[in-house]
Amino acid sequence: MKCVGSPISRRNMLTVGAIGGLGLTLSDLFRLQARADQKKYDFIEAKAQSIIHIFLPGGMAHQESFDPKPYSPIEYRGEMKTVKTNTGEEFCETLPKLAQVADKIAVIRSMTHGEAAHERGTHNMFTGYRPSPALTYPSMGSVVSHEYGPRNNLPPYVCVPNVPNEFASNGYLSSSFAPFSLGADPASGGFKVQDLNMPNGVNDQRFARRRSALEAVNDYFSKRDKSDNVGAMNTFYERAYNLISSPSAREAFNIDAEPAAVRDEYGRNTAGQRLLMARRLVAAGVRFVSLTYGGWDMHTGITAGMRGQMPALDQGLSALIRDLDRAGLLKSTMIMVSSEFGRTPKINGTAGRDHWPKVFSVMLAGGGIKGGLIYGSSNATASEPEQDPVEPGDLATTIYHQLGIVADKELMAPGDRPIEIIDGGKLIKELIA
Repeated sequence: MKCVGSPISRRNMLTVGAIGGLGLTLSDLFRLQARADQKKYDFIEAKAQSIIHIFLPGGMAHQESFDPKPYSPIEYRGEMKTVKTNTGEEFCETLPKLAQVADKIAVIRSMTHGEAAHERGTHNMFTGYRPSPALTYPSMGSVVSHEYGPRNNLPPYVCVPNVPNEFASNGYLSSSFAPFSLGADPASGGFKVQDLNMPNGVNDQRFARRRSALEAVNDYFSKRDKSDNVGAMNTFYERAYNLISSPSAREAFNIDAEPAAVRDEYGRNTAGQRLLMARRLVAAGVRFVSLTYGGWDMHTGITAGMRGQMPALDQGLSALIRDLDRAGLLKSTMIMVSSEFGRTPKINGTAGRDHWPKVFSVMLAGGGIKGGLIYGSSNATASEPEQDPVEPGDLATTIYHQLGIVADKELMAPGDRPIEIIDGGKLIKELIA
């Protein structure tokens, strides 16, 4: 971990001692230095105003998606064929629609880490850090919420349909930066976001009186208890009031307002409607949307599994890219498609593939990311990176850079410990348009 400012010398230590004589602790010094260093962060240009993170839990096979190996022996390449993209590259035949918008996307074929367990791999991809028993790291969505806060009375960080795992939350940050969860699937009949409407019999005036009473109670407890829970609850209540009392904010969640043709374009299925909801949310002002789709832990029958789940994702994701582009939002909205790891190079005895973190693929689009790009490569059997390996910290650093956040900025963990948002990640400049 980097130290704030220059390395601490004997002279620095004397300075700290002098400050201590003024009643300031070392943690106070760190805070003062962090505020001074904040000036350099203010000049980072944000090319992406929002991000949609599409997470495919279980470990999607790179061979049957973005990194086919058509010239390898069949026990490595599998049963599926390839499709030409509009840039002349090859995707697996599972992605015919995405192949037609390949000029607008970038594919990293050299993602790598060392965690073959689902939980640990998921932690890597949501936080940019390896798991640690000493500290719970915040997800990228919670960091964005911490750095920027709400916009247009909407929660800064929303999960569709629910918070997918424990690593998608606030970690060591205050719980006020945890995600807002829809609590229901946009693809379900009669979809309604939990707790978004006023209770029966409560009108605007009564709601305002309740808010005033709640503020008095919150003020009473806040003066007596400075814990995170009290402050977080105050923040939650304030944001909930703003959301419920703002018709335009509530309308962002009204997927029924979409024209039938648009809903059909995305697909009247789980993937399509979740992706459409994500588009509505970022268009209205949500900064970070995290959605999950499917189950990709295909130890058995991978060909049938991919043919069953991929068409809906292919349709919905290509529709999302086209829709954002039509609306002029693709330049300011980044899309990221990731999974916790890839699958083994060789087909196993049950016609599936097992866990494989040594190399896998991630797709990016929009938000200042260069389109029509394949970055990095795996070797002939898709077993390890051959060129330009990318680790989770590198990916996270690049994502933060596009959002205008310096990845090695230090946040305060419990005990007033300064912790870098990402420690040691490198910016992948080749991905940036």
